[in-house]
Amino acid sequence: MTAYRIAVIPGDGIGKEVVPVGLAAVRRALEVTGSGRIETMEFDWSCERYLREGSLMPTDGLTKLAEHDAILFGAVGLPPVPDHISLWGLLLPIRQSFDLYVNLRPVRVLDGIASPLRHGTRETVDMLFIRENTEGEYAGVGGRFHQGSPDEVALQTSVYTRRGVERIARFAFERARERRKQVASVTKSNAIQYTAVLWDEVVRDVAKDFPDVELTSYLVDAAAARMVMEPASLDVVVASNLYADILTDLGAALQGSLGLAASANLDPSRRHPSLFEPVHGSAPQIAGRGIANPMATVWAAALMLEHLGERDASALVLRALERVAREGPRTADVGGRASTTEVGAAIVGAIGAEGKG
Repeated sequence: MTAYRIAVIPGDGIGKEVVPVGLAAVRRALEVTGSGRIETMEFDWSCERYLREGSLMPTDGLTKLAEHDAILFGAVGLPPVPDHISLWGLLLPIRQSFDLYVNLRPVRVLDGIASPLRHGTRETVDMLFIRENTEGEYAGVGGRFHQGSPDEVALQTSVYTRRGVERIARFAFERARERRKQVASVTKSNAIQYTAVLWDEVVRDVAKDFPDVELTSYLVDAAAARMVMEPASLDVVVASNLYADILTDLGAALQGSLGLAASANLDPSRRHPSLFEPVHGSAPQIAGRGIANPMATVWAAALMLEHLGERDASALVLRALERVAREGPRTADVGGRASTTEVGAAIVGAIGAEGKG
């Protein structure tokens, strides 16, 4: 039996409420398969810590995380702390320092949860987004000059490298071979003539190594329209940091709730621990009320199990998630009245219970 060391960062707001559900699902699935167990170390890194101590995580935080096999992350953000402080103080340093260059986000409608699309079903909405996660528009290169004066200037430079584009494109094509053998590459190369054109050129070069996979290039505005009008035409979608960030939130809306949006931040080389998270944010307006949807965290936990090589356990968690989505109970954001703990208990109870009711 393999023991996996999991770093747990519940963070702020509803992160503290949904992360325990994800952990319970992982423990139950590994118990059923008998193939492994988890040893967890919880860290209180958060905006609350920032308000107390002046930093979201300690100076040796990355060293501590590096000792683990994976990271389960909740959410970060509180109204008193500006969002750019919270993001650059915790999540982005982890992504960039550990070279978690793949951000993988499934966008799939679950039976039992209504999509706002009148034709939105599990057959028509089933996409896998592959987002470049360490450079692009979120590289953090730039500055502000003459701050506060009428002549103030702010510069934010996008950083695209041939290596960065090539490796994310290659990952996307490899995933497409496991699915419907279609890749949609998204840029804005009609207006952004340097970085976006480099992206297009490199993706086309990579496509030559995958003659069995169909490549289609879209401008980001056309891709957004296609997600709504013809979602079934999209399979694997690869895009830069900013574009995929925006499009995947649209994808969560098509699923029926941000409470279903799961994410994996991956280092495919496995030199560093990968990070798994729901991407709904800390939702301070509902924190502490026990009504947050834990499904995105459970889905992220399933992605974590898959990355750890526990495919059977991952499949158990996903089947249980689908069963509860179909049969209930459900939280208010997806048309129900159940609490976080009630939905979590139902998912954990459904793990390994196929054919028992």
